[in-house]
Amino acid sequence: MATYNKRGYKPKTKPEKEDNDQLFDDSESTTAEVFSTLDEGANKAEQWLEKNQKALIIIVALIAIGSATAWAYNQFVAQPQEIVAIEESSEANKYYDLAVNSTGKEKDSLYGVALEGANGKYGLIKLAEEYKGTDAGNLATYQAGMAYLNIGGDQLQKAIDYLKAYDGGDTVLKAIAKAGIGDALVQAGQAGDAVSYYMDAANANVNEYSTPKYLLKAAQVALTTGDNSTAVTALERIEENYPDADEIKTAQVLLGQAKAASN
Repeated sequence: MATYNKRGYKPKTKPEKEDNDQLFDDSESTTAEVFSTLDEGANKAEQWLEKNQKALIIIVALIAIGSATAWAYNQFVAQPQEIVAIEESSEANKYYDLAVNSTGKEKDSLYGVALEGANGKYGLIKLAEEYKGTDAGNLATYQAGMAYLNIGGDQLQKAIDYLKAYDGGDTVLKAIAKAGIGDALVQAGQAGDAVSYYMDAANANVNEYSTPKYLLKAAQVALTTGDNSTAVTALERIEENYPDADEIKTAQVLLGQAKAASN
């Protein structure tokens, strides 16, 4: 607050107590209160930390141990296991490739060797079991499913089980695996259940080659089961999104039939 000097005014040599009280800034009191509160809060925080420091140390230690364990598992278990699985799968992969590229009765025999193993090496069945969780084991699961699918007959349920167990992410192989389940179900006389798997195959890895192919399969099977609405949906998608696909002419013919059947 501003102070004006008057003519003839002489300041008092010793300010009176009352003047001190009036000139005292309230903000000093407020600041003191704030620091007091902060001190109390700091003391409480220190007390809480002191009281719970053992629990905090345990939590920090557990986090550190978890990170170290994950690193150690990946470094000393997962990676070496992956390498061993790849080495172990050499014979199974060789016979699987031979089976894929062969014809006639020899084909089933080669798939059988790929599944059971040869020359002291694991087959696809053992690889999928022993190296579950590795990329090589996962691939063996897919290959085993496709091997059983190609053998067919009483092996179709095994094909379905293995292909369902395969974890393909959003890869092309996932699409093939889904379609493989659909094929196995159709061969097993469960066409009604196959449609959804063909649709899943079409969506698993969207591209101009496999997507219209699996959509057409879904539509064809749907028509045989009387599921005309699904057939129309799949065929219209081909017509709208894949006009240059090899399946377009067949899709357009079937679309007319599906719409007519729906009316």
